[in-house]
Amino acid sequence: MLSLSTATALPAFAEVAPGAAIPQSFADLAERLSPAVVDITTSTEVAQVQQGTRPVLPDGSPFEEFFRDFLDRNGPPNGGPGRPEGPRGQQRSSALGSGFIISADGYIVTNNHVIESADEIKVEMLDGTVLEAKVIGHDPRTDVALLKVDSDKPLPFVTFGDSDHARVGDWVMAIGNPLGQGFSVSAGIVSARNRTLQGSYDDFIQTDAAINRGNSGGPLFNTDGEVIGVNTAILSPNGGSIGIGFAMSSAVVSRVVDQLRDFGETRRGWLGVRIQNVDPDVAEALGLDAPKGALVTDVPEGPALTAGLKSGDVIVKFGDKDIKDTRELVRVVADTAVGTSVPVVVYRDGAEQTLSVAIGRLEETTLAAAPGEPGQEQTKPSDQVVLGMTVEPMSDALRAQFGLGDDVTGMVVTALDDGSDAFTKGIREGDVIAKVGQEEVATARDLRDKIKAAEDAGRNSVLLLVNHDGGPRFVALNLSN
Repeated sequence: MLSLSTATALPAFAEVAPGAAIPQSFADLAERLSPAVVDITTSTEVAQVQQGTRPVLPDGSPFEEFFRDFLDRNGPPNGGPGRPEGPRGQQRSSALGSGFIISADGYIVTNNHVIESADEIKVEMLDGTVLEAKVIGHDPRTDVALLKVDSDKPLPFVTFGDSDHARVGDWVMAIGNPLGQGFSVSAGIVSARNRTLQGSYDDFIQTDAAINRGNSGGPLFNTDGEVIGVNTAILSPNGGSIGIGFAMSSAVVSRVVDQLRDFGETRRGWLGVRIQNVDPDVAEALGLDAPKGALVTDVPEGPALTAGLKSGDVIVKFGDKDIKDTRELVRVVADTAVGTSVPVVVYRDGAEQTLSVAIGRLEETTLAAAPGEPGQEQTKPSDQVVLGMTVEPMSDALRAQFGLGDDVTGMVVTALDDGSDAFTKGIREGDVIAKVGQEEVATARDLRDKIKAAEDAGRNSVLLLVNHDGGPRFVALNLSN
């Protein structure tokens, strides 16, 4: 994801129309860039290895096997270099991955999972020079780590390119240390853009350039010699390359690296809202002309609440950036400097209005609190049926029965018709309908009145704010059911 520091032209590529150039050879590019790419070796206490130090992946993740095999330090990878295991408690080295130098004074980018929990880190350059590295900072959310080595001479380095300019079909080249075999070059094309694998900040470039275990942390170059991605993961049934590799885009990594270099940690912006995507039913219920923006489901204490954002608002623009969905909002907010005042355009009550929000800092405690309040359980039916849902006003008995907090208000769903639109869209017994649109409801009559108002306004659906499994979300129900 870093790009070459030199500005040398590439003699092996013809000057033709964009998209029409076919490389005659990658030899000049590989020769120029390889000195800035490094092999990374770590040393770790055997006792720690036996406990299994590896990134936490969700169950069933397609990359679970890859990372398990890649980080198995009970032996060198696929016959790669390693020292035999000594008596218990001694250290043992294993070739783990790759990295690349981004400055003459020795800053190196790699994957966090390559160096995670290592006691000692060494980097080997193309000419055989071995240097000890220290960790400047790391970011598990994007799997990026920044290292530093000291050298008595300036080091060759590469620079970041703009991954947003990469197009599907563009040629790319990967350099790294696959399978512990040392420096190796592979080439292919950009197969897809904007892939999301696991995290909120994911922006992966998919490529068919051969990437194997050991390439992790290495650079993916464009044909200008710029790093547009950091090779991070492969999709494979057996741990080997099948032509589906993923590199975290330089658009993400470069910002993370800047913060790690300046502060030793990431400092992401924080808006302070819980959000969901706007699907066609929700857009119709709100009166939006198209599914777009990020729908606010809850506004806890924080910058957004102070600025006047409300549950039910749709954030359609943040600063000068039009917001297409929740993923885009999360990224643009995270990239905003803490303390910056940003104009935020929201769609509310059929019209747009602009609010000014002073962006806070995203803290771990904020993320830990994000899921919301305690969830709800099953209850008994009543005779108040609306849109296939049996609902009852909140009561102390229902609070006790469902474990609802004193701050939870609205109508409790006590039974559902399993053929209803409400059931199809995930509403279940024990959920609490807090609002219709942006107006609170406390009785079945309130709910029916809001539904009738939507029908009178010519709407085909109605938007409910539902507390479900400990957190609020908006659900658009069809009125024809």
